[in-house]
Amino acid sequence: MAAKLKKGDKVVVLAGKDKGKQGEITAVMPKDNKAIVDGVNVAIRHTRQSQTSQGGRVSKAMPIDLSNLALMDKDGKATRVGFREEDGKKVRFAKTTGDVI
Repeated sequence: MAAKLKKGDKVVVLAGKDKGKQGEITAVMPKDNKAIVDGVNVAIRHTRQSQTSQGGRVSKAMPIDLSNLALMDKDGKATRVGFREEDGKKVRFAKTTGDVI
C-alpha cells in the first residue's frame, strides 16, 4: 500500500494529549504504523553524563500513531489523502482542495 504520510509532510494531531498541535514529520516507521513529529508527543528522558555529552533531562519526540495524524492542506486545515494518476504517475492529492501534494 502506498504511503499517505511521508517524511517532511506538515501534519496536525487529531487525538491524544497533543490534539490540535501542528508539526513536520521527521521519521516514519511503516512497520510499526507510527511517525515522529517535531514538537509533538515529547517525553523527558534522563541521560547520564559521559565524556562526550552533558547529562541531564533531554526532551525527545516519541512516536505517534499514524491514525492520529492528518495532513495539512494549503489553508492549514486537516485533510485526507487520495491518490490519482497524472501523466502516467501516481500522485497524492488533498481531498478537501484537490491540490496535488
